[in-house]
This record gives sequence, C-alpha cells and structure tokens, in this order.
Amino acid sequence: MNAVVRTAKPSQLIRGATGDWEVVIGLEVHAQVNSEAKLFSGASTTFGNDPNANVSLVDAAMPGMLPVINVECVRQAVRTGLGLKAAINRRSIFDRKNYFYPDLPQGYQISQYKNPIVGEGRILIDMPDGETIEVGVERLHLEQDAGKSIHDQSPVYSFVDLNRSGVALMEIVSKPDLRSSEEAKAYVSKLRTILRYLGTCDGDMEKGNLRADVNVSVHKPGTPFGTRCEIKNVNSIRFIGQAIEYEARRQIGIVEDGGTIVQETRLFDPGKGETRSMRSKEEAHDYRYFPDPDLLPLEFTQDFVDALAAHLPELPDEKKARFVRDYGVTPYDAMVLTLERASADYFEAVAKGRDAKAAANWVINELFGRLNKEGKGIEASPVSADQLGAIVDLIGDGTISGKIAKDLFEIVWAEGGDPRTIVETRGLKQVTDTGAIEAACDAVIAANPDKVQQAKAKPTMIGWFVGQVMKQTGGKANPQAVNDMLKGKLGIE
Repeated sequence: MNAVVRTAKPSQLIRGATGDWEVVIGLEVHAQVNSEAKLFSGASTTFGNDPNANVSLVDAAMPGMLPVINVECVRQAVRTGLGLKAAINRRSIFDRKNYFYPDLPQGYQISQYKNPIVGEGRILIDMPDGETIEVGVERLHLEQDAGKSIHDQSPVYSFVDLNRSGVALMEIVSKPDLRSSEEAKAYVSKLRTILRYLGTCDGDMEKGNLRADVNVSVHKPGTPFGTRCEIKNVNSIRFIGQAIEYEARRQIGIVEDGGTIVQETRLFDPGKGETRSMRSKEEAHDYRYFPDPDLLPLEFTQDFVDALAAHLPELPDEKKARFVRDYGVTPYDAMVLTLERASADYFEAVAKGRDAKAAANWVINELFGRLNKEGKGIEASPVSADQLGAIVDLIGDGTISGKIAKDLFEIVWAEGGDPRTIVETRGLKQVTDTGAIEAACDAVIAANPDKVQQAKAKPTMIGWFVGQVMKQTGGKANPQAVNDMLKGKLGIE
C-alpha cells in the first residue's frame, strides 16, 4: 500500500503489548452489474435457476466461441463511475488474467488491468460521531465472474455450476484510506447505497451480488506501512468488521512476538470469527496479464458519457443536503432518511405540504422502528405514505394527541383503512372542550390533596398531575390544555 496523508485518531489505535498500532484498510468490492445478460454473452443472469441453466457456449468456453461486449454493462459501469465522482476513461482495454480453477472454463478471466473503464473517484461516509470522511476510489474495472464449485453434494465428486460464469462484475478498488473496522463497514454501506440509487447493482450480499476483498496491514504510528494480507470474498458488512478486527490483532501479535507478516490471501470463517491462510498472495505478474486478442479496445465518445450523466438520479449526498436545506431536518436525520432511495421517496411523500420535522420524526421513529422490529423493508410497509401523512395532519390540526396517534398508527398497521375515518368511527378525537378538561383536573386535585401541597413546593410534580388527568380522560385530553389548566389551579408559574 502506498503512503497516504490520513492518519488514525487516537481512539482508533489498537493497544498492543509494545504500544499503539494503526490499522490500514483498503477494500476491493465486487458488485454484480444489474443487467439481463452476461458481460460477453446473451445468457441470462436470473438468480435461482437450476444449475447450469444460464450457460451459453461462450460461458462454457466451447472452441471457436468469441466474446461480444454487452453495451448495457458498459453503460452501468460508466453511470457508477459518474456516481462516484470519478474520471471516466473513454478508452479502456480488456485483458486476460490467467489462472486455473475448475469453475473457470476458459482457464483465464477477462478483466481490465492497466487501462480500466473508470479512474479515480471518491466516496463520502458519515460516521456516528458526526464526522464526514472522504475515501478515495482508485479505480473501477469491468470483469467476468467465475462459476461455482460445489463440494457438499457427494462424498466422492465435486460439482460445477456455471450460472455465474461470465456475469458482469464491477470491481471497485478503494485507496488505503480507512483506519478502523467501523469506517470500513460505513464505506461498504455507503457504496451499496450509491449503487442502489443508481440502479447499477442491487447490493444483495446474501446472493453474492456484492462481496469484498479486504486488505489489512498494521504499523506503529509514524512508521512505514506494514505488509498487507488480503481476506477474500467477505459477503456481509458485519463479517467485514469482524474480519478486520481479528486480522489486525493477529498481525500485531505476530510482529510483537518477533515474527514477520507474510503477504498472503486469507479466508474469514464466520463460525469461528477468525481468518485462516488460503494461499500465498499472487502479484500481478503471476497472472500473466495481456490484452485479450478477441476484444478490441473499448472506446466511446464524450457525448455517450454526457447523455448518461444527464439522466442520473439525485444521489444520497445531494439528497441529504437538500433535505437539510429544504425540510429543516438535522443532518443525522437526513442521513437516515436517505440510506435507501425508497425510504427517501416515502419521507418526501409524507413531508410534502406538512410539518417536515414532524414527518421525519414519525417516519424514522415509528415507521422505521416498527419495520426494523419486524424485519421488513420500506416497500413492504403496511402503512402507506398517504396514511402516515394523514396521521401527521390529525396531530397538527389538534384532532388527536400524540398518544392517540400512536394507537391510531397501530390500528392502521394491523388493519389498514383511512386514519380520519378510523378516528371518527372509533371516537378517538382529542378532548378540547375546556369544561370536560376542567372537570377532570378538579377530580384529580380533589382526590390528591397531599400531592397538591408537594406540587406547590416542587413545580415539576405537575407532570404527575398531567398524567393522571390524561389517564382519566382515556388519553384523549389535549395535553397542553391540561398542563395550562393545572398550572392555574395549582398556582404554579
């Protein structure tokens, strides 16, 4: 890894037996391109089909079969590069990366080496402490995926499924700018968000559509970077964090015991929470890269790039800034609301023409909280944006109280229906009649003379009285009206 300016904060340093250590992390994220056909053939990319159902003669490397570039994959790569604020290289070259695996029929992978389709870019990540960190992107190149070897179907044989063989991948390589497992997890999460906004990758890690190779090294602050090890094919953001934590401490232990780090490729075992050696790390020259003789250099015009740029969606950073500016929500709330494009769209539908801060509060706390509890995405929400907006309106015009609103939310979640109709038919309207409120206040005061004396000495006790009145009115009294009336009756300023 080349030296970079960024250094870890004191809180990010790892304590070892001989002092503090800094971890340096770089990520190579493999994102499957959203396209109906593979990178160099017309075979389907549909997930879940029978083994070897999505295989053309090109994917199976039959003699004489030549690759033909899928222009949609090129478009998706360029759109991703634009979304990463990266340089777009209008001329790139496909190379053969030579190595052997049983699930790589050609005996080589068609990739890009010295001349990738996308150059340097950047990603901004928001940390929980409010800090925004810029992480450099080194490059994005297109390559074809390998197939899958299956070893658990027979005690004697291994099987090969070539459905993934030839599927288009974007390998997005970060600069070694990350200094903790938390930063690495935030980086992958933000990258996945950007890809989903663009529609260039669905980011489904369970299906293998997004996975990461994690490069980790350690060194004492102020000294040159250490030797890195690569952890291959980590398919969960949580596992990425665990792998980094284990690997950093493993390397520190070796060096502090007088050993040296061997550059190698390792695997992460989620069950044991540890990394283990897979093979010595290959260098680029070990792959014998050379330009693929069956593919001409990939060239396109600036007009091609400009046309794609003109139709990009509003991306998370721009949307977050607009939410803060136009809706007055906090930067943190704006970040939460824009994590998914569908969530941001839902919030805007609720907030339009209403109290945006109240809308944000209901979307984040009530809706997102309930969705997370039940393991549902925003697309599966039983409460529509129109329904939630109606609940916010009912609070805003004083028809219902906040407590009633939560009960109403539960009814709409479970049964559906129009919130205003539910309030009317079930008698959920807030009590604003001062006579009824005064009667309830008088009853509570008369029943608790000892508490009255305590409240005069300790004004904060008015909250207890408010609670009792709300209880007596079934939660339907206007809380502010109750509070004001009690202050007058108890002589509290």
